[in-house]
Amino acid sequence: MTVRHVYGIEIDCANCARKVEEALNRMEEIDRAQLIYVDKRMIIEVAETHEEHFAEVEAKVRDIARSVESDFRMWDYEEVPSDVEENRFLPIRIALGLAFIAFGLILEYVLPGLEEDIGKVALCCIFFVGLLIVGYDVIINAGKTLVKGGFLDENFLMTVATVGAIAVSLIGDHGYWTESVAVMLFYQIGEFFQDRAVDRTRTSIKALMDLKAPYATVVRPEGIEQIRTDAVEVGEMIIVRPGELIPLDGIIVSGETFVDTKAMTGEPVPRRAARGDEVFSGYVNTDKAIKVEVTKRYKDSAAAKVLSLIEESATRKSRSERFITRFARVYTPFVVVCALLIATVPSFLWPDRWVDFVVKGLIFLVVSCPCALVISIPLSYFCGIGNASKKGILIKGSNYIEAMAGVKTAVFDKTGTLTKGEFTVQKVEAEGMTQEDLIRYAAKAEALSTHPIARSICAYAGITKPDEGAESAHIPGKGFTATVEGKEVAVGNAALMQDLGLEPAVSDEAGTHVYVAVDRVYAGHILISDTLKEDSAQAISELKGFGVRTVMLTGDSEAMGRHMSESLGLDGYEAELLPEDKLDRLESIMESTDGKTVFVGDGINDTPSLARADVGIAMGGLGSDSAVEAADIVLVDDRPSKVAESIRISRKTQAIVMQNIVMALGIKFGILFLTAATDLVNMWIAILGDVGVLILAILNSTRALGGFRRSRGEE
Repeated sequence: MTVRHVYGIEIDCANCARKVEEALNRMEEIDRAQLIYVDKRMIIEVAETHEEHFAEVEAKVRDIARSVESDFRMWDYEEVPSDVEENRFLPIRIALGLAFIAFGLILEYVLPGLEEDIGKVALCCIFFVGLLIVGYDVIINAGKTLVKGGFLDENFLMTVATVGAIAVSLIGDHGYWTESVAVMLFYQIGEFFQDRAVDRTRTSIKALMDLKAPYATVVRPEGIEQIRTDAVEVGEMIIVRPGELIPLDGIIVSGETFVDTKAMTGEPVPRRAARGDEVFSGYVNTDKAIKVEVTKRYKDSAAAKVLSLIEESATRKSRSERFITRFARVYTPFVVVCALLIATVPSFLWPDRWVDFVVKGLIFLVVSCPCALVISIPLSYFCGIGNASKKGILIKGSNYIEAMAGVKTAVFDKTGTLTKGEFTVQKVEAEGMTQEDLIRYAAKAEALSTHPIARSICAYAGITKPDEGAESAHIPGKGFTATVEGKEVAVGNAALMQDLGLEPAVSDEAGTHVYVAVDRVYAGHILISDTLKEDSAQAISELKGFGVRTVMLTGDSEAMGRHMSESLGLDGYEAELLPEDKLDRLESIMESTDGKTVFVGDGINDTPSLARADVGIAMGGLGSDSAVEAADIVLVDDRPSKVAESIRISRKTQAIVMQNIVMALGIKFGILFLTAATDLVNMWIAILGDVGVLILAILNSTRALGGFRRSRGEE
């Protein structure tokens, strides 16, 4: 068993976070360490055996992290310190940097003779001062990195490039004064955009995650008292006033109101809630005061589950993220070695051009920083997960976004997924007894069951509780047997009747047929129907627009399966399946599908299929522990159209990721090749190739956080 600790962190860059994470994962005391730069969060998991001495482990974590990144800080995730540093003066420094660049351009193009008049030493001093104003923090961090024996840090690379440009200008015949400050200035501008994009994303996600009410108003014998939400016990009564966040899951015991569920389900229309209705933490009471009986402690509540899923989503990485992490380890050292070779080897062959070759080497250093990839890829996924969460779609990790983008087949359970699971008795056909006797025997046999079909039969018969001392035996996938009024009663599907050696009457009527036998004599059947959800047809239509094949697996009758399939326009269906048959059929579908397969179920009896599919989606998982555990994606409400929405978001997010990878690698490798093979690339192009690509990639990533067009089949 491991114990999980979560911290807020302060760290310079995504690449730095990667290096700290790798260093911490080498610690013997740590089972797993993960730094999520876009969320400024660190997760440490240690074995229970180390928990007793965790203070020592924590101190060692700080020391090792600071040995890799000097400015690293960590604190308890729930308690952000007031002195977390914000570089408020960076915009002023950027403005001063622009002034120095303007001065350099005047020297070079407007008053070309002035450069010689001022003198190289004076210019060196002027622009070095400008360099210090713009990038003193980068230079200091580079020095710390060098002292620790590291040199593949972007701070160090930028410092070498800028100081190298001044040195070449001082020694050589051509001045690179303006470029020296420009390299540092635009690097800082890139950092500024990066910080703002990450802050915007985090703020958006935190607003989404603001689901926990700090206190609850509890009704006690001595009066009303406000206490911490996590201190309220199951069974206590709480008062929720208009405008307040419902703090805990519960049942309304008095009052009637409207609740805003948008934060949890993504649905903007408030819904009515009255006595006897279940309400979840995270809902907002918008109308009148209500009294609620608490049914779950906060740690088990719907809001806690949602927050946990959102927090955990950043820890499961996609193949694209893992590729970029491995790529960054190789790419930066490779480019630095190439820069060193380009700056030195040709200089021995053509000594009169040594300045040109040194400048080429400096250009390589400027372009080599991998930040555009290291930050934009996880940021894209983070934004995509956040956007999905706002719509009530909880995706457990970026790897599932990647998988959903490649889904070619969607397999649905029927009851509770495509249908409401609200069964009503439509018809009673009795043989050898009255309809009243048949329905009474069936209801008493199923009175102990909580299955929706059993509940509908009991409601139709007017039976609200089982007979005293009643017992029934559940036969999985077939039905129930029980002793009712001294008679042996069997209630279930055709397979149960066949086990008893009986042949039930065959009917083509659409609906669920529940057959009844009394003392091993066939007594008739009950026809029960379920209604489709309002947006089931819309969900199937949208999935077809995405080119996704749709299949339904159901334990219901062939007639009902065919009726549902025709009503929805499904591509295929299989009926009269036992639970274990569903898993077999799912595996067959997965083997025959060219692409990923998603299984959509209600999370109650579909756990094996949810776990087996490439992506398992649980419908209406807000109150279901099994759904949250088994599924890869949890739809907070019961709307199947959210399946299509999750594919839309995933495909859009994955497209943004691929755009960033192609753009960043294409531009960088193009500039590196032209630098090595031609004289077409100067320092300005190098700056554009680094900072320009970084800014474009970040801005492109944040598109995943905003709205998505709803055109059919958009990718």
